[in-house]
Amino acid sequence: MKILVTGGAGFIGSNLCERLVQLQHQVTVADNLVLGRREHLAHLIDLAGAPLRFVEMDVCDAEPLDTLFGDGAFDAVFHLAANSDIARSHASPDTDFRNTLQTTWTVLEAMRRHRVGQIVFASTSAIYGELPGRIAEDDGPLLPISHYGAAKLASEGFISSYGENYGIRSWMARFPNVVGNRSTHGAIYDFVRKLGRTPDRLEVLGDGSQVKPYLHVSDLIDAILVAWSRMTGRTNVFNVGGDTRCTVRRMAEIVVEESSLDARIEYTGGDRGWVGDVPSVDYDTSRIRSLGWTPRLDSEAAVRAAARWAFDQQVAA
Repeated sequence: MKILVTGGAGFIGSNLCERLVQLQHQVTVADNLVLGRREHLAHLIDLAGAPLRFVEMDVCDAEPLDTLFGDGAFDAVFHLAANSDIARSHASPDTDFRNTLQTTWTVLEAMRRHRVGQIVFASTSAIYGELPGRIAEDDGPLLPISHYGAAKLASEGFISSYGENYGIRSWMARFPNVVGNRSTHGAIYDFVRKLGRTPDRLEVLGDGSQVKPYLHVSDLIDAILVAWSRMTGRTNVFNVGGDTRCTVRRMAEIVVEESSLDARIEYTGGDRGWVGDVPSVDYDTSRIRSLGWTPRLDSEAAVRAAARWAFDQQVAA
């Protein structure tokens, strides 16, 4: 198939592109390189007869995006272009309006005009806000507490309405905290950078009691592709995550263990790291598991693998 991946030079997007190329799809990436990095895709671009086409562009710009759709004759879009920094959008709310919601709007409009029939959307657990207990896809009310979650929820709404109005099929994957190779932000990334600056101590936002499922990016890509191939409805919504969770305290301990440093861990206090942070997330993933998917790594193993990769990259640099 001919596939467009928006945000394909980012952490998750580049891992997805690699897998799609391995599956013999013809992949085009559109990325403005604000959060993504061209080097994530260099091994797929900088070759004779490269299996992937890279286009540096802002997906919000409707006219060049329309030209890209006209040239590409795409069968499907994997839409990952978005702001992924919740703390940043607290200071600048328009960040998520433009980079998360507007990107979805412009992609859907291009799909409508060029009759592209499938979209796979990177959504998030943040759309649920602070719901108690184990959260299933049909739970509510959906009252996100971050601009990021609000923009993703609004995006889901437009994807659903475009499905009803124009026959576009969709797969909306609600991600947990994703960790692993090529990460460019997030708690593990921040912890490793902090230890590089202050090897004797690690400052952790909150009190360490925050607890969430963590999923390795390789397991996430498996889940997305399983859902895309096996969910047959017009609008398919599914949680992605493991059955285990990890506290921020344990994450910090694992990062220090992998650093081989004798660093003390200091907590700033409070039950969350920043405004918009959901301190406790527990996911019902029975829908995706019913298709035969299960993660290879539990939350702690995923955190450890991600920390090990981050320190290896720091040494290599």
